[in-house]
Amino acid sequence: MAEAQRTFVLVHGAWHGGWCWRRVADILRERGHIVFTPTLTGLADRSHLMSADIMLQTHADDVINLILWERLDNVCLVGHSYGGFVTSLVAEEVGDKISSFIFLDAFAPEDGDDRLKMINPAVRAEIEAAAARGEVSRAAPPASYFRVQSPEDIAWVDSLMTPQPNGVWHGAIKLTGARERVARKAYIRAGKYPSESFDAAMAKCGKRPGWECLTLDAGHDIMVDAPRELADTLIRLA
Repeated sequence: MAEAQRTFVLVHGAWHGGWCWRRVADILRERGHIVFTPTLTGLADRSHLMSADIMLQTHADDVINLILWERLDNVCLVGHSYGGFVTSLVAEEVGDKISSFIFLDAFAPEDGDDRLKMINPAVRAEIEAAAARGEVSRAAPPASYFRVQSPEDIAWVDSLMTPQPNGVWHGAIKLTGARERVARKAYIRAGKYPSESFDAAMAKCGKRPGWECLTLDAGHDIMVDAPRELADTLIRLA
């Protein structure tokens, strides 16, 4: 029996771009699904747009406008890492277009959360120092930081990551709980990536009605380390 066709919008995390979903997107499309992998303003193939004016809302608008202009509906919206901030804002504006909401080893912000206070203190200090110097972006760490599993994949990820705009980290996020009103919700944790922040995020989601929480045996870049397992999981959750 053929799978019902689903529409996936896959949102990458910091320093990445739509490229990181290539393997997962290929698998989903081979199985008959519709897949969009937007690159957020200022990164990867849109790195020429890097600017001090890029804020979190800029990235949310990238995804919101994709959904609106492509006339998408019944979307399975996936946010990886930093992308959890982006997709949470997206749900606020086009929640009626979203049928499944998935955090993929991601930040799970609440209304009023200060984004800088949610990230690793060492990274936060580097961002604050860069902002004090007037720098608009911060260079990517090595792929090994994300526990990418194979040497070939480490080289591939290192070759494609680009600086992350600093403006996206500043300010409190405003949410009304729109993502909680999405029918299907899940948190996928990377089992090979230690993170107190993401452990806490999954634990928080797991205590709420309607959330499914699970772990995949991969580093933080699950879409790189375990694309087939992730694709299978996304289809089931969608």
